[in-house]
Amino acid sequence: MKDFTEVIGQEDIIAYFQKGIEENKISHAYILSGEKGSGKHLFAQIFASTLQCEKKGINPCGVCHSCLQVEGGNQPDIKYVTHEKVSLGVDDIRTQVNEDVLIKPYSSPYKIYIIPDGEKMTEQAQNALLKTIEEPPEYAVFLLLTDNINTFLPTILSRCVTLQLKPVAANLIKKYLMEQRQVPDYVAELSAKFSQGNVGKAIRYSSSEQFTEIKKDTIHVLSHIDEMKNYEIMQFIKTMAEKKQDVNDYLDLMLLWYRDVLMFKVTQDPNGLLFADEVATIRKQAESKQYEGIEAVIQAIEKAKIRLKANVNFDTAMELMICVMKEN
Repeated sequence: MKDFTEVIGQEDIIAYFQKGIEENKISHAYILSGEKGSGKHLFAQIFASTLQCEKKGINPCGVCHSCLQVEGGNQPDIKYVTHEKVSLGVDDIRTQVNEDVLIKPYSSPYKIYIIPDGEKMTEQAQNALLKTIEEPPEYAVFLLLTDNINTFLPTILSRCVTLQLKPVAANLIKKYLMEQRQVPDYVAELSAKFSQGNVGKAIRYSSSEQFTEIKKDTIHVLSHIDEMKNYEIMQFIKTMAEKKQDVNDYLDLMLLWYRDVLMFKVTQDPNGLLFADEVATIRKQAESKQYEGIEAVIQAIEKAKIRLKANVNFDTAMELMICVMKEN
């Protein structure tokens, strides 16, 4: 069973949770904020499991009845709030939280509600939740997980303890991949390096046979984008469309490439470049591009990610991004 000793990095948040458990000072509502893959779901599960554990320690024991229920996915007093539509609506909150919270815990000291997609709550849903977290039953605990804290109403933020997950050091990620997942040294180092402190990404990169191919394809296009014809770029977009599950990996690598270009333009120092093997190309682009142009490309890639998340047409989002890349 997972416990806090298995979390990589995030020592401050672990210490905060464990001190609260030890001193029996538990808040009614928490926001765990961090990008996808940062460990929000793992933290929520471990915290919830520890609160319900019959041994009353600062980690779940893994052997009591409650812990065994958690392992089996049937702990009746740990609830995951789900939704079938794109957004998390007011009816979802009313039925799964507001009405349910009036029923006392079945067998545990707390009734814990984990909302995995907090950023998808509509304004009406947030207002409905607000009524409950303003005056919750003594036994209720709410864990809102989000990769975009800016979507929350100020009234929600003011009534929750917000905990921001930070990037994890590359050496810790590499150590974890090698020791816990038996990833070879070179693959672990590469995955940790490109994950930018995101453990979930590092795990995905290290276990994906496609990652090396995605990296190779991305470098090829970015190295030749100034000379490439429109139909060639569109072919690349088509390739990305066929691998939509990997599209964010493409975009993340593009972001890292242009950040390398920007960093080299500022420092003229190849040390610390993620794409260290491509220093000649990065040097050439840094010399030929203006600061404003590089920053415009970085913003265009970030906008493409936002547009895709908002279900904007894939080809349109990609074309807009590529146009900025070509112009700068």
